[in-house]
Amino acid sequence: MRILVFGGTGEAIDLANGLVRQGHQVTTSLAGVTRKPRLPNGHIHTGGFGGADGLFDYVSRNGFQYLIDATHPFAAQISSNIVEAAERANLPTFRLMRPAWEPSADDDWQTVPNISSAASHLGDGARALITVGRQHIEPLILYDSCQIYVRAIEHPEVILPPNVTVILERPPFRLADELAFMRDKEITHLVTKNAGGTQTAAKLEAARMLGVKVIMIDRPALPDANEVFDVDDALRAVADHSASAA
Repeated sequence: MRILVFGGTGEAIDLANGLVRQGHQVTTSLAGVTRKPRLPNGHIHTGGFGGADGLFDYVSRNGFQYLIDATHPFAAQISSNIVEAAERANLPTFRLMRPAWEPSADDDWQTVPNISSAASHLGDGARALITVGRQHIEPLILYDSCQIYVRAIEHPEVILPPNVTVILERPPFRLADELAFMRDKEITHLVTKNAGGTQTAAKLEAARMLGVKVIMIDRPALPDANEVFDVDDALRAVADHSASAA
């Protein structure tokens, strides 16, 4: 089958590679936000489509037979466009969605709806590790009474004040390293999106062990879609559809 995978996550890479091994013709679509992304096997499409209309046109012109949303849980707009385009094109689709992180009884979490709300929970003197990516961080870095550490894959494209330090790293992250960093920098707050998954979960365990307050940005609402929760289930779903279609 000709399959279009909407990527940008580690799971999307594993899924595309698995589908290629199954013999499918796979194109992975990347938004182009990360300048040097890890690339899966198969074809790559980089950049936007021009909304749901543009995506429908692209899918129709290129003869795709299956669409898979394996984007980040916070990529709400493209997820909405995928659902709309699949319905209009009458194509099968599903969403590969990591389960959200859940707090344990020992966690100190404050759940907030967005980055601006997260910023309001940083009090004077906070020493915060920010792991929300490099975009739209302005509300968090403008608190000059706080010491801010922004961890991202690429450097933010904004002018940063003196109280902000950027750490360029790519997951996965180890618990020992997270503990060492938080102790060394005397971190009091961790600000993160509820991305789920295992590659960056060590920061939450480290925060729990050290009594660091977690400001957790909740996931946006997404349109209804069939969902699977790991790569193996996604590969089985495609295999089952391919067998039934044959």
